[in-house]
Amino acid sequence: MAAVDEIVFHQILGWHHFYDRSTSSVGLLSDGLLHTAELLGLVAGLFLFADLCRRRSLVRQHAWAGFFLGLGGFQLFDGIVDHKLLRLHQIRYGVEILPYDIAWNAAALLLLAIGAALAVRAARHRRRGPAER
Repeated sequence: MAAVDEIVFHQILGWHHFYDRSTSSVGLLSDGLLHTAELLGLVAGLFLFADLCRRRSLVRQHAWAGFFLGLGGFQLFDGIVDHKLLRLHQIRYGVEILPYDIAWNAAALLLLAIGAALAVRAARHRRRGPAER
């Protein structure tokens, strides 16, 4: 989700930088640091995913649940902590921000709900033994 935020809102739309409370140069630097952290997380996650596949331990239903929970968790953290509590940046400037905040956090809650539903479904599926599947 950090990659989507960085690419779409920071680079393509140019709505904000990760840290907007300073100069444009500092904003660009903060975007670069966010992008670096996001790429490191992505690479580490891919190594962990490959290890699970190699050991034949990957449970796809749980992996998808974790994927959506991670997306929603990042989105909600960004919307509440980064945007409102720390005020590092807003979604957009020069417009009425409330509709953007509602859409941003509603998208986060939707992603979390999808992840939670997938996690519950995966847990139920896993509890049923192989004979019941």
